[in-house]
Amino acid sequence: MNLRHIEVFHAVYVNGSVSAAARMLNVSQPSVSKVLRHAESLLGFPLFHRTSGRLVPTEDAHTLFAEVAEIQDRVYGLREASRNLKRGSGALLKISALPSIALDALPGTVAQFLRTHRDVKFDLQTIHHEDLLRKLYERETDLAIAYAVPPGSALGHRRLGAGELVVLYRETDMPGAPERVDIGVLEGRPLVTLAASGPIGHLFTAEVQARAIALDEVVSARTFHIATALVRQGVGLTVVDNFTARASLTPGLSMRPLANPLRFDVNAMYLHDRPPTALATDFLKALARKIEAISG
Repeated sequence: MNLRHIEVFHAVYVNGSVSAAARMLNVSQPSVSKVLRHAESLLGFPLFHRTSGRLVPTEDAHTLFAEVAEIQDRVYGLREASRNLKRGSGALLKISALPSIALDALPGTVAQFLRTHRDVKFDLQTIHHEDLLRKLYERETDLAIAYAVPPGSALGHRRLGAGELVVLYRETDMPGAPERVDIGVLEGRPLVTLAASGPIGHLFTAEVQARAIALDEVVSARTFHIATALVRQGVGLTVVDNFTARASLTPGLSMRPLANPLRFDVNAMYLHDRPPTALATDFLKALARKIEAISG
């Protein structure tokens, strides 16, 4: 007997008729009858006597049911465990993200996700690109949300979307700015630079060098958070990713994307031997939708 035979036999035994068993299994009566006949053929003996429209178990069926009930209970347990994994009951998602993603996109997605996955727990951390590999290899996190996948690393990754660099400025410092500004507008203006800040800084530096733009770098900031705080204090303009800029906007501050867009990918990274679970995959899909909504 295979699992289908066991399922049908169990349903008929418990319900006493083919019609009731069919309703329980949400299948047709002929389908139940066919499987039951096949099971009896394989066993070589009848399982039920047909009496007054009901199926009465044989002595052999009573003996067999004791074994079948235990198997069926295990099958039900397996199905429930599978549903719990999908729902995330009692699950813990350990996710690390760059500060720029952790400012807005990540917490917004977590808040939305918890509305439909109330039993899920989150362990959230911020990381920098140089710590990404260590966090994953030392099992401090299951997923790392960052931009560039470290070259030569044995990591799996899933692209979640894209972002772009924008100019963040005080409106009084650049009134009437167009919808997209040429990077040349930075020349001669006080600039809070993030040139040493990972792939984003390198992307900006490469463009400045290609355009031979002379920058007045009044402050070199190591974090985007410091850079945006300096802009707010009137120290100068800065160029950051759109996620940081959007989360940092306060009255009097504005952001403008560049006329020649400088775009980058957002990736979820993980160890090859620890790929995302079904629940984590659902979360990453939600995060991808959030990133798309932010980046437009």
